[in-house]
Amino acid sequence: MNLQLAREQMVSQQVRTCDVLEDRVLAAMGRIPRELFVPPPWQSLAYADFAVPLAHGKHMLTPMVAGRFLQALDLRAHQRVLEIGTGSGYLSACMAALGARVRSVELYPDLAAAANHQLQRAGVRHVEVIVGDAMQWQDEGGYDAVVLTASLPIYQSRFEHALRSGGRLVVVVGDAPAMQAQLLRRYPGTMPTPQVLFETELEALEHAPRPEAFAF
Repeated sequence: MNLQLAREQMVSQQVRTCDVLEDRVLAAMGRIPRELFVPPPWQSLAYADFAVPLAHGKHMLTPMVAGRFLQALDLRAHQRVLEIGTGSGYLSACMAALGARVRSVELYPDLAAAANHQLQRAGVRHVEVIVGDAMQWQDEGGYDAVVLTASLPIYQSRFEHALRSGGRLVVVVGDAPAMQAQLLRRYPGTMPTPQVLFETELEALEHAPRPEAFAF
């Protein structure tokens, strides 16, 4: 497989055609070798429109979803990003390629270790991977952006509080099949109004509250 050609085709035929038109995002995804972040059994599908399986029942974001997340985040050089769910580290690498400084929280130590290794192999800098439970995560906040790579069945405002004024939160909310990717901006003293970006399906964030099961 010609990996460079496959990467160019992913960008032009999958990501761009899904309304990702920001040149900086397309260029970043064109630079990051996605095959380095894909588990060996699935490397032939590194550039396919496919949610590549990871350990613990997790999956990589498809290229189209990753591209739309990156475009919505609107990252600039030296901005601080909190990522909830490192997974393979691929989205972290793309955000770093856009100039961001990324702190990524991963629940599973083996996924965090693998992501660190893959980021190093790809020569990615300015990504810090931390093992922790996002539903109990606390730090100083002040991030320019927060992104969740797993869904919230019930929206949790806790992640807004990690944002500085004007910061952006990208999150998928709901239960399958009714799940929406949303963009929220935080301004003190106001209630964020979510902007619906697109419909998609992601597995739920571990330990996130879920709706009570309906009983007759």
